Amino acid sequence: MERREALKKFAYLLGGALSATTMGVLFESFTVFDPLNNTYSFSATDEEILAEFSEIILPTTTNSPGAKAAGVGAFIPLVIKDCYPPDLQQVFKNGFEKMLAKSKTKFNKEFLSLNSEEKKLLVTDLRQESIDNNKEPSFFLIARDLTLLGYFSSEIGCTIAREYLPIPGKYDGNVDYVPGQKAWAI
Repeated sequence: MERREALKKFAYLLGGALSATTMGVLFESFTVFDPLNNTYSFSATDEEILAEFSEIILPTTTNSPGAKAAGVGAFIPLVIKDCYPPDLQQVFKNGFEKMLAKSKTKFNKEFLSLNSEEKKLLVTDLRQESIDNNKEPSFFLIARDLTLLGYFSSEIGCTIAREYLPIPGKYDGNVDYVPGQKAWAI
């Protein structure tokens, strides 16, 4: 199976969990890695910032580790660099830098120095901006979608956050629902 076909099938499995921007990248804008047009690189600090961002989207709970533990901070840059076309890489880069600048202007601190409440306020502002400007792709939408994709395709997301049967039995479409039961991993 080719990479494109695998990505399409995976995107179908995720269904409505991804925004139109991410679905567009997966279905219409398949790119081959081109180092000449791919000039944006991520530092270890950028990955740490993205890990903190993703932890706000999917935090650690008593039942399962969060996005940071699943390695989403390293996953997001990998997908941006290898799968997104240059124009969306630029949207992501500009939005990422805008988030860092907003952290300095709003709280007079670097993003990693913010406390958890300040980080939540900043991410809530980014979310609202993406809602207000819903016709264009944004850093928040791309990062949120990649957080969900990275988490729920990780070992933690598939085995701890969801129910998992390593060797499935027969199909039974009429299984009783137990209150509090997790969703099934695919």
